Amino acid sequence: MRSFDLNLAIESFPFILKGLQYTLFVAVISMAIALVFGFILALGRMSKQAYVRIPCMLFISFNRGVPILLLLFLLYAALPEFGFQLSAVAAAIVGFSLNTSAYVAEVNRSALAAVDRGQHEAAASLGLSKTKAMQHIILPQAVRIALPPLSNIFLSLVKMTSIASTIALPELMYQARIVGGREFNYFTVLIVAALIYWGICSLLSLLQRYLEKRFNRYIET
Repeated sequence: MRSFDLNLAIESFPFILKGLQYTLFVAVISMAIALVFGFILALGRMSKQAYVRIPCMLFISFNRGVPILLLLFLLYAALPEFGFQLSAVAAAIVGFSLNTSAYVAEVNRSALAAVDRGQHEAAASLGLSKTKAMQHIILPQAVRIALPPLSNIFLSLVKMTSIASTIALPELMYQARIVGGREFNYFTVLIVAALIYWGICSLLSLLQRYLEKRFNRYIET
């Protein structure tokens, strides 16, 4: 059994770290798309019109119920049979965006529903339109409620991008597997990859706490 090789860890670190740009690129772009799409889905999910609400519910249910690995293979390996060829990066972004937007939608829906109904009534009494009320009164409060779970979703997304190594996306895990196979020492390189993931997620957690304090200050004032 191979033990931890410090020299290999130091030598392979720069090569494995090259995958970080793909990890963060896919995670950030996918999260940005999911935030927009998830908000639209949340509004649709709360609609009183069945023809709007039901398709949104089905979309959310499907993407929460289908494993992300299966979704990635559908996009990367199955779509070409129908004449649609996606690169590994494009397939990963589409797959993670669809999957994440379903979870974001449920977080947004819960956050919007958690805003006291009196806030809506107060906005109406001031003569604000629904759009203005949503923009200036409801959303700031909903964002504060949604921020912690949305941050956790993003942290999970950063780690979940490792699954995209199965469709040849050269992210952190893919780079680590290359070195592990070449040096016949997966233990060392996987420890290196784990430490990199840990470091990135720790920094993101600090950012999360900073944003929460800023929004708390905003709400209190």
